[in-house]
Amino acid sequence: MSDLRKIIIDEQEVEVDGALTLIQACEQAGVEVPRFCYHERLSIAGNCRMCLVEVVGGPPKPAASCAMQVRDLRPGPEGQPPVVKTNSPMVKKAREGVMEFLLINHPLDCPICDQGGECDLQDQAMAYGVSGSRFKEAKRAVDDLDLGPLVGTVMTRCISCTRCVRFTTEVAGINQMGQTGRGEDAEITSYLNQTLDSNLQGNIIDLCPVGALTSKPYSFTARPWELTKTETIDVMDALGSNIRVDTKGREVMRIMPRNHDGVNEEWISDKTRFVWDGLRRQRLDRPYVRENGKLRPASWPEALTKVAEAMKGKKVAGLIGDLVSVEATYALKALIEGQGGNVECRTDNARLPIGNRAGYVGTASVEDIDAAKYIMLIGTNPRVEAPVLNARIRKAWINGANVGLVGEAADLTYDYHHAGTDRKALSALLGGKHGPVLEVPSVVIVGQGALNEADGLAVLAATQQLAAETKSKLLVLHTAASRVGAMDVGAVTEGGLLAATEGAEVIYNMGADEVDIDQGPFVIYQGSHGDRGAMRADVILPGAAYTEENGLFVNTEGRPQLAMRANFAPGEAKENWAILRALSAELDATLPYDSLAQLRNALVSDVPHLKKVDEVIENEGEALATDSLGNADFRNAINDFYLTNPIARASTLMAELSANAKARKDAPLAAE
Repeated sequence: MSDLRKIIIDEQEVEVDGALTLIQACEQAGVEVPRFCYHERLSIAGNCRMCLVEVVGGPPKPAASCAMQVRDLRPGPEGQPPVVKTNSPMVKKAREGVMEFLLINHPLDCPICDQGGECDLQDQAMAYGVSGSRFKEAKRAVDDLDLGPLVGTVMTRCISCTRCVRFTTEVAGINQMGQTGRGEDAEITSYLNQTLDSNLQGNIIDLCPVGALTSKPYSFTARPWELTKTETIDVMDALGSNIRVDTKGREVMRIMPRNHDGVNEEWISDKTRFVWDGLRRQRLDRPYVRENGKLRPASWPEALTKVAEAMKGKKVAGLIGDLVSVEATYALKALIEGQGGNVECRTDNARLPIGNRAGYVGTASVEDIDAAKYIMLIGTNPRVEAPVLNARIRKAWINGANVGLVGEAADLTYDYHHAGTDRKALSALLGGKHGPVLEVPSVVIVGQGALNEADGLAVLAATQQLAAETKSKLLVLHTAASRVGAMDVGAVTEGGLLAATEGAEVIYNMGADEVDIDQGPFVIYQGSHGDRGAMRADVILPGAAYTEENGLFVNTEGRPQLAMRANFAPGEAKENWAILRALSAELDATLPYDSLAQLRNALVSDVPHLKKVDEVIENEGEALATDSLGNADFRNAINDFYLTNPIARASTLMAELSANAKARKDAPLAAE
């Protein structure tokens, strides 16, 4: 039950929940309170004292609004609502004093600080500080930390807000940062000078309110006011994190998270944040045609004519890669099926049921994890497959949820009951044998590693049965950003990848770089990077990457989201749907749309739920018929988090991070 209380904030009466802190109540009333250490997604530290307010009738001193609840306030003498002032002379003097203390040891780095222009300390010193300082002594200096290749440090600037320490321990689940020393000797450090071992560590760059922690790859390349900011969607995993892409001219300079409580809250993984250097390297910027075993540059008319000649009258198959938008998938499906061919998006052989959305998406939303009392993981390692989702499971675990795992044991950053590694362990949970641990509400999460073996449908049927028996919701955790959207538009063939490509004389490969294509068929590769697919191709058609075209992506919970163009494709590369439209004219089977808007109209008339952008759709579908499970161990779908797609494999930073992770894994412990 809510405990509503009346409170007067700056002569404005509001009714708020008694459990709220004063800083949250002020936010609800539209009153701004400055802060450095307080963050709504982290525990309360109460150590910067910037959020001081005056509580009328309380102690004759300012109170820290982040650490005092509304229910702690006393009413007036005749029962009037408690009064809080955020701009009284007492508060103004207190803030000026706090700011003066904070700036005592802060270096005068503003002109050369990478945080300049988006620094909380800079902004709040202007708004709430005084014009001068009375401090005459020498300033303190602190050694910088080496936290790895992602986070740059200038620890002399640190104001000990401890946001980075709280994030790494509470959200990321690593214990490598902390504060040592007392008084003026207190400093944030990493224990034993360790570098950070987390794929969420980049978020401490956003959390740092000063220039103590900055982005190493982005350092000194641009100032915030030079950048064009575009709100879009991430495709590095299937969660569909909301991001902001900042560009300078034609180049992507950095990628930042956007807040979306239903998807990624305000965190993104390091691959999402730092993959942008891969967008510049190994790019396909002109068409190529293979002659005498070697690829040579060609013009668009020549390449399209060559493709059309190869496809006419032949048995054609289309493959959909992991980063393809729904519009491009829909256009390729129309083009290939118009030529009598088959299209397939399940390039990793995942046994996902055709036309059964409750089967290939599940019935749970990402937000259901927050309230879950029990979470069962089957054949998945979410820390690698979707790190931000894993942080959400960790949050549920901190709030009292129990977690179980059937599959490969791994460090998931939280405790879990390991029920076994193979199919027998899954079978043992069925038929009411799961015991009292599965409480309502609960969520069962099944990964692609559990579904891409021969008995994948039987595993999926067993997880559906487990979810039904325990009144749980089921979430199918995908690893490819394009998969759910491609399944929605029906880019699938009965019998999977083998049936789609069997006997094919021509294979149209749209960005599927994780597939080995045998010698024999004529291969057309449409994609953005010179990866494995381009190496095998007979004709290469250069397409746009995910930041270079508008597109629709459906995330792992079935939520359609719009990705917006932030910059333009290099050289002669074109938008993916436009290439298919031009090719259809060469094939004398012109697709009936001349613009992306017309294509989207055709798409939503065929698949109406795709127009419900940013809504989690209620999924329908019958339970699969249970079949006999095999005996094999579950194997996770992803082994190397940093090198899962062509853009990541083109990134030098991702290669360095992958090598560092491997070295950490192989390093012998001192006790051995």
